[in-house]
Amino acid sequence: MISERRTFCSLTQGVLALVLLGSGAAWAAGDVPGTSAGGGMATDTLTSMAQQVWTRLSGDLAEYGLRVVGALLILVIGRRVAKMLSALAGRGLLKARVDETLVPFVENLVYMAGLVFVVIAALAAVGVQTASFIAVLGAAGLAVGLALQGSLANFASGVLILIFKPFRLGDFVEISGVKGKVQAIHVFNTVLNSPDNIRIIIPNGQVTGGNILNYTANGTRRLDLVISVSYKDDLGQARRVIESVLAAESRILPDPAPTVAVSEMAASSIDFVVRPWVKADEYWPVRFDLTEKLKVTLEEHGLTIPFQQHEITIKTDAAAAALLKSA
Repeated sequence: MISERRTFCSLTQGVLALVLLGSGAAWAAGDVPGTSAGGGMATDTLTSMAQQVWTRLSGDLAEYGLRVVGALLILVIGRRVAKMLSALAGRGLLKARVDETLVPFVENLVYMAGLVFVVIAALAAVGVQTASFIAVLGAAGLAVGLALQGSLANFASGVLILIFKPFRLGDFVEISGVKGKVQAIHVFNTVLNSPDNIRIIIPNGQVTGGNILNYTANGTRRLDLVISVSYKDDLGQARRVIESVLAAESRILPDPAPTVAVSEMAASSIDFVVRPWVKADEYWPVRFDLTEKLKVTLEEHGLTIPFQQHEITIKTDAAAAALLKSA
């Protein structure tokens, strides 16, 4: 501010001096009525003043002209550097195999941050006090951050999801207690489609704030079935029948080998656990088909799949028994 006031005063003095110089020259030449050649002394004085003002004014103009040229060079070169940094950031993310939806966003973010830095540097080169400007920007950023706290949290979570990739498009996952196939991953939310074709939109803050169950990531899944037979049935025969059904199912993986074992002697049955491994995308078809085949095959071999039942024994004395018989 002080330097600007000095420049304004110098310009004002220069204009006044030039006006006085013109008047003095006219006076010396006799163009002004009532003057004579004796006015030459006044003209010399005004000329000297004008030269002093012009010297000072030309110095100020040279100084500020250089500052303006320097600021323009900073803007031009800084803009190109910002573009180069943005392109380098984009290529680095692509080499790191970061999700393509994140690359343009990071490029724009790096470019805008570079431009802000360049503008502040250019203003400082001109002589503008940038400390207060930076303080205003910081206060505005804090206010916006507080107002958009939830959105910024979702945004940060979306960036983390796109970088670390806990799941990909098409994966079947369970997030925040809901299951579905991943349809889209945005910066602020993640979109699932449930098995019954319901679209579910989950804020990314909830995605990263809880457990994520990815049923597709490992490529294989284990079926957990419980098959019950009667206490009267032959357990060896039951095991052989179950193993034959598993061997006949081509979609069951040979490695790891299926598990068939007696797990519990329940109230009305002997329970087998049947645990074959299948491909993740064939989990439900194999589960449905295998349950049906096991039931049919067990019955074909004379084995019983019992249902829960209770036996009730009524005890009575002799008098009550005779009364019941007579009735």
